[in-house]
Amino acid sequence: MKLGIDLIDQYLDVFKGKRVGLMTNTSGVNSQLQSTINIMKAKTNLVALFAPEHGVRGNFQAGEKFLTYTDEETGVLVHSMYGENRRPTKEMLDQIDILCIDIQEVGSRFYTYIYSMAYAMEACKEYQKTMVVFDRPNPINGVDVEGNILDFNYRSFIGYYPIVQRYGMTIGELALMFNEEDNIRCDLKIIPMKGWRRKMYFEETGLSWVFPSPNLPTIDSTIVYNGTCIFEGTNISEGRGTTVPFQLVGAPFIKPHELAKALNDQQLKGVIFRPQYFTPSFSKYAGTLCAGVFVHVLNRRSFEPVKTGWTMLEILRQLYPQEVKILPPFRENRPCMLELNTGCDYIKAQKYSLAELALILKEDTQKFKQTRKKYLIYK
Repeated sequence: MKLGIDLIDQYLDVFKGKRVGLMTNTSGVNSQLQSTINIMKAKTNLVALFAPEHGVRGNFQAGEKFLTYTDEETGVLVHSMYGENRRPTKEMLDQIDILCIDIQEVGSRFYTYIYSMAYAMEACKEYQKTMVVFDRPNPINGVDVEGNILDFNYRSFIGYYPIVQRYGMTIGELALMFNEEDNIRCDLKIIPMKGWRRKMYFEETGLSWVFPSPNLPTIDSTIVYNGTCIFEGTNISEGRGTTVPFQLVGAPFIKPHELAKALNDQQLKGVIFRPQYFTPSFSKYAGTLCAGVFVHVLNRRSFEPVKTGWTMLEILRQLYPQEVKILPPFRENRPCMLELNTGCDYIKAQKYSLAELALILKEDTQKFKQTRKKYLIYK
């Protein structure tokens, strides 16, 4: 199969005589692992780079802010989209005619890169620039969809548009949907892939996985990410600071065999929980022994990550009601991280039973699928 960037020679007329800006990171490579930055530098008039969270070379940790800087390898100015500015300014876009994006997203509403793209699209509309998206596979396939639709009361940079957690679309398809459904209406061009099929997981593409951010090093971590990322908003470790982030969940106060049994008793599809001790090297509980579970996905096709994550949190709160804490908001009068991650208030508030939550997931998933189907490019 061919990525969008692999097919650039067929689309050079789009860039002819234009000043080009590129939003990318370490995952922006072609199928031969050549950097999109270098490809665009050689084939177009590349004059500016735009860096989302983690920077264009992946040298910043999650949540770490950084300023505009110069890329040492190319000498091109890098505008930070994860510091003072989250979207391109007029001054930045005055330097270019076309803004491109080539980033590997991971199929999750939480992931900030898709909103860096959305903000760029909004800026391109405002300042009359063309937006070009080099399309890439959804690594956890483009068929399976699951989640609740974001409530705008909990809108943030980890949930900006009314989509579900696992949306089952490529970044190009998302751009088409954002542009139409959310009324951006920028001059948008998608450079599609060739040979990708919706049912494919990333390993089936024959491409090499270049992890798009420091805490998603493997496809296995992206499989569970839509479930266990919600623990960011609690005092439970989501496995950051270990070699298997998001596959490990725990804290010093947990009894691992007790938790594993309680979770396995839920008989969740495609997954089994094994007692596990671990010591994070950074993030929550750095240097402290934690106990919890390893999330083993036995059947990717039947695994329901969002339902699994919600169930894990509820069981933990039942087992350890005094110890499990929801972290407070970063700023006063703002939703807390758990509300932003779940896109609602009812998980934090424990308003519903697990059976009622499963029904919400089913209804919202079906509703989103109806919107989504209008923008699917691939079979």
